[in-house]
Parts: sequence; structure tokens; C-alpha cells
Amino acid sequence: MRTIIWLVLLFAAAVVAATFLGANDALVTVFWAPWRIDVSFNLFIIVLVLTVGVVYVSLQGINVLVGLPRRAREWRLSKRDRSAQQALRESLALFFGARYTRAHKAAQRAMTIHDETPELGRDPEFTMLAHLLAAGSMHRLQDRVRRDEHLAHALAASRSTVATRPAEEGARLLAAEWALEDRDADRALELIGELSPGVARRTQALRLKLQAARLAQQPLDALRTARLLAKHQGFSQSAAAGLLRSLAIEALESARDADQLRRVWLQLDAADRRDAFVAARAATLMAGLGHAEDARGWLKPFWEQAASLGSEERAEISRALVKALPGLGVDWLPRLEAAATADARDPHLAYALGCALAQLQLWGKARQQLERCAGDEALSGRERRAAWRQLAALAEREGDLARSQRCLKEAAEIE
Repeated sequence: MRTIIWLVLLFAAAVVAATFLGANDALVTVFWAPWRIDVSFNLFIIVLVLTVGVVYVSLQGINVLVGLPRRAREWRLSKRDRSAQQALRESLALFFGARYTRAHKAAQRAMTIHDETPELGRDPEFTMLAHLLAAGSMHRLQDRVRRDEHLAHALAASRSTVATRPAEEGARLLAAEWALEDRDADRALELIGELSPGVARRTQALRLKLQAARLAQQPLDALRTARLLAKHQGFSQSAAAGLLRSLAIEALESARDADQLRRVWLQLDAADRRDAFVAARAATLMAGLGHAEDARGWLKPFWEQAASLGSEERAEISRALVKALPGLGVDWLPRLEAAATADARDPHLAYALGCALAQLQLWGKARQQLERCAGDEALSGRERRAAWRQLAALAEREGDLARSQRCLKEAAEIE
């Protein structure tokens, strides 16, 4: 296409020249005392154009010749800049390829080239990225001293300009991740705490904070962080529910006495206290500390709506109530009977009712429920053995030693 355009322009110039110069009889007289030169106008135009062209080309040649040292210097600087950039890209590729020693050498070479060429000017972002790659390589090689040196240089380079803010945030997040891999939870929490509020709310920062809180055995902080992650859809719905439940239970298990357990329970979110598994674990722990009444108070809302709970949830609150039976009042009896009647096929509800009846010394009703549960394989072996032992105790109380021994034998045969 370019050739065609030049041909068209050439033909147009030829047509214009033939039109205006073909029949031109004008003369140009040049007086140069004592001479006089007469030339045709056409020749004058041609000579003038050629002279201008020669002068232009000569000036361009002189300009190129004079600027040759500058262009050579710029070419050398450009070559060194390309070499530094190539070394940085090579370091990145080697780092992702798990060639950490070579990646560190390539990053060092990039920094050396850049430092030895002051004409390139200061580029804090380039320096920071090179130090981060070197620090990451040293971390993988378990050289923590040199890793921390490179990290310190990277953070120092980030303070020189605002343009390196994203790289600085990445450096702090990487440092927190490395601290977690070193099992240094305090250092990780310190680095995360130095982040700006906007960065600290990012999903990766929250994940690191969650891991650090769990490593530091701070279950309440971990629970709050996990709830923020769930809010930002950092987990799937089912995974979030399981994680929040396990963290709430872990927070409860960290209590050492009844007062501390009450404080932890009150510090839990309302959604956690509405979780049957969490409430059952809290009640079991409180009952183990000798405060069965408080444990039953935490379980009471779930027993009032036992029909709407799932089978696993009913099993948990049943086991928890059995642990909290000492001091049970008769006011619980209608609640337990209503729950057992609503789902007569649930052995866990029947087992809890039987144990409660035995606690209230209603031996006949207790025997009916416990005999039903003792042979139900849906119950765990521990619960079935406990049912048989209670039946043995009831038989011994009634003086039927043969039946008591038979019940104890059945309990002993359960694996």
C-alpha cells in the first residue's frame, strides 16, 4: 500500500511539472559583478531544490555526528536497564519454578546492575520487588537472617514514595505469612496490626489473622475474624458454619473455671449461642465444673423446641442434659416428655427422658424408657452401657439380683 501511494504521488508530481514547466520560457538572471548569468527558470528551480536537499541532508548528518556520544550513552543505559529487568523477570520465573538459590542470585544481579548505574535514577518499586524476591527465596531456603535483611531493605525502599504502597502492603502480608510458617504468632499479629484498616479487611489479611489467632490460642479473636471472613464470603456456607462452631467450642474449652466459662459464653455472638452443638458443649463443660443448674439453663431453649431440631442436634442436647441431671427439678419433666412424644422413634430423647426419670426416682417409667434404649444400636456403646448399668441399679434396688447381674453382663458385652 505504501508503494502504491508513492507511485501515485510521483505521477502527480510528474503531471504538475509537465503542466507548469513544459512551456515555461522564463529566465532567471543572476548578477555577480562583473558577471551576469542567465539561466532558465526550470533549471533554477531544480538547482534550488537540490541545494536545499543537500543542505538539509548535511545538517542532519552533522546533527547525528554531534549527537553520537549521547546516543551511545543512552544505548548503554538502555541495555543495562534491559539487563536489570531481564534479571528480575528471570528471578521471578526461577522462584515460581522452585529454583530458589538461582532466583536469589538473579535478584541480586538485578539489584547490582541497578545500583551500579546511577544514571537510571532511583526506582524504589524495582528495588523493593527485587528484595522481596530475594527474601522469598531465602525463606524457602530456611535462611531467616538474610530473609529478614532483604525484607528490611524492601520496607525501607517503600518509604521513599507513595507509588510503592501496593508493594509495601504485599511485603507486610508476605512477612506475616512467613511468620506463621515460623510458628511465630505474635510477630504475625504485629505485622497484621501495622496494616491500614482497608488492607486489614482484605480476605487474605483476615485469613492470616485467623491463622495467627488460632496459633496464639486466642479463640475469641479467631472467632470474630472467622465471622468477618464468612461475611466477606471467604468460605462456603457449610465450611463457615463448621469453622465458627469449632472455634466457639474451642473458646469454651479454653475456660478454666465456671466464672470464666460464663464470661466466654456471654462473649459469644447470639448466633453461636443459638447453635445446639455449641450450647451442648458449653452445658457439658459447665456440668463438669459442678454447675448443673447453669448448664440446664443454657439447654432449656433447645428442649422447648426440640421437635424442630435435627437428629444430630437432638442427640447432642440429650447427651448434654444427661451430664447436667444432678439437681433436676420436676418442672423439666413435662418438657422432656413432650419432646420424647413428638418424636417417639428418637432413642436419644428416650434415653435422656429415662435418665431424668431415674434422677427423679420415678423408677417404673424410667425402666420402660431405659429398656427401650439399652438395645437400640442407634445409640453409642457408652450410652447403651450406661442404660444397662442404670437398669442393673434399679433391679438391685428392687432386690432382683439375678436381673441386675444379667443387666451388668449385657453392659459388659457391648464393645
